[in-house]
Amino acid sequence: MVGHSKSDTRPEQYRLFIAIALPESVKHAIERAQNEFRAALPTTSIRWTRREQFHLTLRFLGGVDVPRVDHLNEAVRLACADSAVLQLRAAGIGVFPGVRRPRVVWAGVDDREGRLAALQRSIEAASAAFTDEPPQEKFSGHITLARCRDISRTDASRLATLVDKLANRTFGEWSANAVEIIRSETLAGGSRYTTIIEIALAVPRP
Repeated sequence: MVGHSKSDTRPEQYRLFIAIALPESVKHAIERAQNEFRAALPTTSIRWTRREQFHLTLRFLGGVDVPRVDHLNEAVRLACADSAVLQLRAAGIGVFPGVRRPRVVWAGVDDREGRLAALQRSIEAASAAFTDEPPQEKFSGHITLARCRDISRTDASRLATLVDKLANRTFGEWSANAVEIIRSETLAGGSRYTTIIEIALAVPRP
């Protein structure tokens, strides 16, 4: 008799995150800045984000059981029901956690009304039951340009100079009228992102 492990009965999971898409004009402007970094830092210790993967992440969920995805969709839909269309602006370049030991190079995203942070908190609360990932201590809207691994001190210094040079660069403004729940798959050629559902942002109810 062949034994079965507990893992045999576990449902399939999708690796998911919730994000806002960027218009092509903003992607193009960010890519131009990214290419300036590439030209100055031709190093294998930096992994550059592909243009088609630029997005504004609101919540990373990790593995979600496929049978629960419809329930997640509905929870996020309810969280977005009272959120108006967002007027967003992409501007500035920065580094997490800092220029001395850079891990992530990013372009900033914000809005004048403060609705982006409020929407992120609503989505985080609505999706809490679907993830084991801890909540963010402080949300900072950004688009990831690159991830650094074992970067040398010389390259880190060069990166810091470029970040300072591009700190006030503006990439564009746009109206965001939806959020997306996106599946991430790791393939031989890199990650592939597939939108599971697009959820419209509505005008707040009176």
